Parts: sequence; C-alpha cells; structure tokens
Amino acid sequence: MTAMDKARDGYTVTLGRAADPGSEFAARVKVEVEGLSFWYGGKQALFDVTMPIAERRVTALIGPSGCGKSTFLRCFNRMHDLYPGNRYAGRIVLHPDGIDIVSPKTDPMIPRLRIGMVFQKPNPFPKSIYENVAAGLRIRGIRDRALLDEQVEKSLRRAALWDEVKDRLDASAYDLSGGQQQRLCIARALAPEPEILLLDEPTSALDPIATAHIEELIDELRAEYTIVIVTHNMQQAARISQFTGFFHLGRLVEFGPTQQLFTRPRETMTQDYITGRFG
Repeated sequence: MTAMDKARDGYTVTLGRAADPGSEFAARVKVEVEGLSFWYGGKQALFDVTMPIAERRVTALIGPSGCGKSTFLRCFNRMHDLYPGNRYAGRIVLHPDGIDIVSPKTDPMIPRLRIGMVFQKPNPFPKSIYENVAAGLRIRGIRDRALLDEQVEKSLRRAALWDEVKDRLDASAYDLSGGQQQRLCIARALAPEPEILLLDEPTSALDPIATAHIEELIDELRAEYTIVIVTHNMQQAARISQFTGFFHLGRLVEFGPTQQLFTRPRETMTQDYITGRFG
C-alpha cells in the first residue's frame, strides 16, 4: 500500500497522486483494517489483510468467487461469531473512538448497532412494510409511535421508496417487487442510524432497471454514510465507487482509487483479472 499516506491525528487518507483536500481521494479514515486474518474452524479464509476504509466514500471489493470478499465484509459486524469455531486475528479499528471490532473484549452488539448490512438476495421479514423498517428501532427499545413514524418515513425517503409505499405501509413487504424489496432492506438497515453500510452484492438478483435505482441510491447515500460493497460486476465498481480492493484467494492483492486500479493497476494479477484473463 505504498500509495497510501495517512495522518493518524486526523485519520486522513490520501490515495493515489497528491489530491486536493476536497477531492474524492482525500478523506478521513472511518475504519482501519490491520493484518486481518480469519479462519472457518481449521480453514484459513483471509490472510493478513490491511486497508483503510474512507469515511463517506464507497469502497468496492472485487475478485473471483470464493476469494474472501464476503468473508471480509462479514467480519465488520461480527457475523462470523454466530457459528462456533470461527476466529479472527489482527484488528479492525472503528474511528473516531478507536474500537477494535474483532477484539474478544468488544461486545459484538457494538459493531452490529453501528454497522448496517444488506445481503445479495432481498430478505424482507414476513411483516408489513412499516414493521420491516421499524424492526431495528424496536430492538433498540423505541416504543414511541410518533418517533417510530418519523424514523420509518425518514428511512424510506433515504432509500428512495417513500413515494412508492406511503399509502400502503400496512401491506406485506412480500407485495413489493424485487427492487423495491431490496430498497426496503436498505431502509431497514438505515433506520437505526448506522455509521457504515455494508452491501453484499445487493444488485446481483435484480434486473437492470432495479440495479440502476440501487446504484443511484448508493451514490446519494454516500453523502451521509461510509459504504463498503462487494460486487462481481467490475463495471458497477467503476461506476459507483471511489476506492477499490481486489481480492484473490483470501489476500488483498491491490487497493487504491478506483480509476487508478482499473486503468493503471500496479499488480500484474490485477491487470489480468480486470482484462478477463481469469476469474
């Protein structure tokens, strides 16, 4: 990561060539991943991954199937803890308070409350549209109906879904189209006001029109949220992200500004992947 220049006092990262303070390539670091390794039982899936995640930018993770992208993403909210025998090494430091997400001393509920996640296939709860969005708020103990109403509307607006569902909030979430269901899942993730949004191939099950809606939404959301997206679609990564990490066999091969990585990759393996020679 020779292209990274980091000032720890302000958690600022500048990637690629010298950038103006207001450019896409100069941003505060929201998360520092340092020497992260991960094992599913006795099988190692991630090897010594180190990279910054820039605040209020979109970071894309690309690479062939089975290369560790989703495994890496799920470390951020400790989803691997749900299964016995899994273990971490290294650190994922969440700023500004310096919490090590994967430390055994850290309560897993801390990252889960601060980091939202949306999965590959839309997975609405078998509840109404309203109750899907309110679910995380109720878990946090919010019972006041006026506050719930306010937050549900706010989250649906952020997910660009409010105008389509405002007159049928009591209808089943299953009545929505696939693209609407995915935006509902994004609204559900946003309702508890997370700092980071993790997206694991959120458009792979959607048609091109729904995919375009989600991509437009991601571009709007990065004004407020730090976003990390796993995608198999390199064109999508090029369209929506400011930074990209290329994974292969559990290792981070290359990381940098998206435009630089796609047009002037430093590593031969990156060049081979983005030009279709393997993957």
